[in-house]
Amino acid sequence: MEETQARKGKPPVISVIGGGSWATAIVKVLSDNHDYVGWWMRSEDSVMHIKKYHNNPRYLSSVELKTENLDITTDLNRLVAQSDYLVFAIPSAFLKSALETLTVSLQDKVIFSAIKGIVPGDNLIVGDYFNEVMGVPLEQIGVLTGPTHAEEVSMERLSYLTVASISQHHAEQMANALQCEYLKVAISDDIYGTEYAAVLKNIYSLAAGICHGLGYGDNFQAVLVSNAVREMKRFIKAVKPIKRDINGTAYLGDLLVTAYSQFSRNRLFGTMIGKGYTIRSAMLEMSMVAEGYYAAALLTKIKKRYEVKMPIANAVYKILYEGKNPRVVMEKLAQKLT
Repeated sequence: MEETQARKGKPPVISVIGGGSWATAIVKVLSDNHDYVGWWMRSEDSVMHIKKYHNNPRYLSSVELKTENLDITTDLNRLVAQSDYLVFAIPSAFLKSALETLTVSLQDKVIFSAIKGIVPGDNLIVGDYFNEVMGVPLEQIGVLTGPTHAEEVSMERLSYLTVASISQHHAEQMANALQCEYLKVAISDDIYGTEYAAVLKNIYSLAAGICHGLGYGDNFQAVLVSNAVREMKRFIKAVKPIKRDINGTAYLGDLLVTAYSQFSRNRLFGTMIGKGYTIRSAMLEMSMVAEGYYAAALLTKIKKRYEVKMPIANAVYKILYEGKNPRVVMEKLAQKLT
């Protein structure tokens, strides 16, 4: 499917699914560029607030949105039915519940995932979930990946985004829709590598945060991250062995910004754990989901299919899910790093 017959020869109708920071930032870019953008949110109160006050009350609330270009609704079926391209930007843990009320088929839609996680229960990356469970053809599935933080995109700070799809047409359509003065967009055909890198970098950001909370300095963090990118390379090569440059912005670049940025929720969550917070207390204090927490458990199940050494990911899992002492685990990990 290149685009729906009703809109053949015209730009695709794009809608965003999700109400968080990244969804809000994507909506801002799209609505600045286009006269119509669909936007689904779960909360009717948030929909009414945005229509009246032109900002998302819960996320990136300082960002003024062009509501005259937005079709904001809680009716997922209506929005899906009238859209050609759908951008999913909700936490992976809530994807299935968001789709529960959907009766309209996704099989003739182009799906772009801006989700940096693994679908619980199915233990699938989001692209595979839409393909294997929802029946969306692989050539109609794409990935939006960084290195980007929603906060900086919303502030119109120069940022770089990668759009991945095995269909060059769909990748170019989405890239053209997002490209603007402050957002530079590249395209790729590595849908597996870019999506797994987006999942892994959150786990490694947790590790960086834990070490920061324990008092490790910049010298150690540099060693940790350089080992993390090699670990990422081993895993992605085992899953999908194609030629790729792991030092590219969609891989290493996304890892670096997530591991070091003040806006990284995964680094913040890890820092809390390193400082002695319990998992529950850290979650309660944060208003956003740290995808790396869920990914650490699910990745442990996925990597059993492959014989890949992943000492950093294993260390994070032991701390978060086995209740191991962070200081003891990281001291042991430090002895393995080179």
